[in-house]
Amino acid sequence: MKILLLGKNGQVGWELQRSLAPLGEVLALDRSSTTHCGDLSNLEGLAETVRVFRPQVVVNAAAYTAVDKAESDSSTAHLVNALAPEVLSRACAALDALLVHYSTDYVFDGSGQKPWLETDATGPLNVYGHSKLAGEQGIAKQGAKHVIFRTSWVYGTEGGNFAKTMLRLAQERDKMAVINDQFGAPTGAALLADITAMCLQQPQALSGIYHLAAAGETTWHAYAEYVLQTAKRLKPEMAYKVKEVAAVPTSEFPTPAQRPLNSRLNCSKLQNDLQCQLPDWQKGVDAMLSKIL
Repeated sequence: MKILLLGKNGQVGWELQRSLAPLGEVLALDRSSTTHCGDLSNLEGLAETVRVFRPQVVVNAAAYTAVDKAESDSSTAHLVNALAPEVLSRACAALDALLVHYSTDYVFDGSGQKPWLETDATGPLNVYGHSKLAGEQGIAKQGAKHVIFRTSWVYGTEGGNFAKTMLRLAQERDKMAVINDQFGAPTGAALLADITAMCLQQPQALSGIYHLAAAGETTWHAYAEYVLQTAKRLKPEMAYKVKEVAAVPTSEFPTPAQRPLNSRLNCSKLQNDLQCQLPDWQKGVDAMLSKIL
């Protein structure tokens, strides 16, 4: 199997290099690659890469993910998150190749308390969400075989993440404040990569949009508390200054982009079609903390 992987050095792309390696020949690119174009802002170069390499599968783990910056840079967000996936879908359709793409719970408006189904009406609250939804629609319009994984609260061992920030602040501050009215499930990049590999080993199993997140739910505040408790158990010798982690509403942290309060995703469709069981979010966080501490 020939696989083209885009966004190789992102959190998900890094894990995909591991999970896809046993499946065949993987050409892993990012925006600075020189042998082939892996820059999603270069639409012509992107299409040329697919035409020349002729993969059976394109896995697009690249995206514009600066949610707040997107509010004042909508053209770049739209180029990378909407136009590039559409170009990839057109190029894949010409080769009868499969396109695997990652989207987000931000395509929804975050209302209510029920986990979102794939069939629920979309309604993005911010530019980033609009750009990702346009990417989904562009992929479908061009007609390539495709699997789109909508996920939420993604973290990885590489680069920055929420847990690393909490651990750093806990060593610097006596008191911290963390949002307690946004609900979701922290989802590891490793889980996304492993499910993607499972999908490619059962090519007839999945088609269309699927929700993919770790099992269970939490708030950012409860997530922070869990991270600190687990870190203290794993590495008790670390010097933590923090005495209090205050729970505060989203309104206490105004940001340029509005965030959804309900990021819960119903993943039953994926578990049924792929015949898999998604692990509790705590398991992935435990594994991540054991690596970074």
